[in-house]
Amino acid sequence: MPANFVESVATYLPVIIILIASVLIMVIPQRKKDKKFKEMLEGLKVGNRIKTIGCIYGRVVSIKEDLIVIETGPDKTTLEISKDAIAAVENGEISKDTK
Repeated sequence: MPANFVESVATYLPVIIILIASVLIMVIPQRKKDKKFKEMLEGLKVGNRIKTIGCIYGRVVSIKEDLIVIETGPDKTTLEISKDAIAAVENGEISKDTK
């Protein structure tokens, strides 16, 4: 191998290593987060309390393939939302004394 080739590889090697490391640092946590989100949606049951990405709290009334019907507010208004709109799932019921 020519000496120029070895020098040019040695020059760019730290940049390449930094790029690979930064991609790994970004990809691995995102995959873990996606896996946790999928497990959360698979464990969703009727009666669970949820929070949507729009900060609407409600109780799950029915679950279809990709749609969920939730009941929210004191007058028990029903909303039909996508599963992708769920931000968090709680196992408890909606508290009667929420203000």
